[in-house]
Amino acid sequence: MKMIQDFSFKGKKAIVRVDFNVPLDKKTFAVTDDTRIRGALPTINKIIGDGGCLILMSHLGRPVGVTEKYSLKPVLPVLEKHLGKKVLFADDCLGESALKMSASLQPGEILLLENVRFYPEEEGKPVLPENASEDMKKAAKAEMKVKQKEMAQRLADYAEVYVNDAFGTAHRAHATTAVMADFFDTDHKMFGFLINSELAAMDKVLHGAQHPFTAIMGGAKVSDKILLIENLINKVDDIIIGGGMTYTFIKAQGGKIGKSLCEEDKLDLALQLLEKARQKGVKIHLPVDSLNADRFDNDALTKVTAADAVDEGWLGLDIAEDTIKCFSEVIYNSKTILWNGPMGVFEMEKFSKGTSAVANAIAYATSNGAYSLIGGGDSVAAINKNNLADKVSYVSTGGGAMLEYMEGKKLPGITAIRGE
Repeated sequence: MKMIQDFSFKGKKAIVRVDFNVPLDKKTFAVTDDTRIRGALPTINKIIGDGGCLILMSHLGRPVGVTEKYSLKPVLPVLEKHLGKKVLFADDCLGESALKMSASLQPGEILLLENVRFYPEEEGKPVLPENASEDMKKAAKAEMKVKQKEMAQRLADYAEVYVNDAFGTAHRAHATTAVMADFFDTDHKMFGFLINSELAAMDKVLHGAQHPFTAIMGGAKVSDKILLIENLINKVDDIIIGGGMTYTFIKAQGGKIGKSLCEEDKLDLALQLLEKARQKGVKIHLPVDSLNADRFDNDALTKVTAADAVDEGWLGLDIAEDTIKCFSEVIYNSKTILWNGPMGVFEMEKFSKGTSAVANAIAYATSNGAYSLIGGGDSVAAINKNNLADKVSYVSTGGGAMLEYMEGKKLPGITAIRGE
């Protein structure tokens, strides 16, 4: 596999899939968080620094057809500010403007294409009526697959080199994230610096972890994390479980959870996971106490009880002090830490303390030599809110992609280039 740092782009035209799916202000449409744009800068600077021509493509949001509020135009001023140079813009990724502008690009010039998801061929999902028959669905899918390949080839024809640096969409088999790679030989397709760093961080945790290795799992549902937990049981020493999924495990063991979130159809599964961990010698740490509320509201009345003794009518929304101490102790003693998911309803300030405490514990462990990998929206938000991004080893840019990779799944955007 060709490595970007070893490749010279001098005199070559490169088309790069980036992830500029950035949050925008609802009124002004200005970019409110440029993290993903900054993440692409090393790859961009490498290509233009070598004397190459650069075509950037990305999606933004989930538009249905051409939708002005999902235009990539707001990205331009931010990108230009970071690069200190003009960036050209094609208002239709497959239109005449894109074709002509890409053909006339000069070394060092950059062209940003309009949102690739303005075309349904990007995602490869046909639009069908609700009453479509199975034959109609099958025919539409086959037709869309052909159109998706056609879109990928048209974009591939713009350049001589294909670079995928959009880890956040690497788990999608889309035209620009996977199919395009088929139109370049192995010497002219590669990952950008961002994807390379993401893969290095995840592979270090999955295949080169120092022990004790602790996985911290949070979030609402056990069902969202089943495959990840099952994969990690074979690798870790400790699993910390927090968030809403806590109460499915607690109820499965006979605890009282009041109105707390619970997947009733996953109670047996929770017991099976606990038994699998026991058989593998993996210690699962569940909360011992719970910060409960009388309603799902930041202004709700609160009280602390044992995690398995939540009163009727109340619901657990965060871990409490004794659990914070227990979890922190496990984290302090770890040499490798993986964190995915919050410990409570992190978006409400009153119920964010547990998540912030875990973030700080991970930073402390990292300062004492542990390797820490953070992924998932709320986990990353907690790291950023507490100004700890530079105090942990790696913060992943791809929540869903990271989750699937850590589950052991093959990601289309990765296998398209790795050839696995």
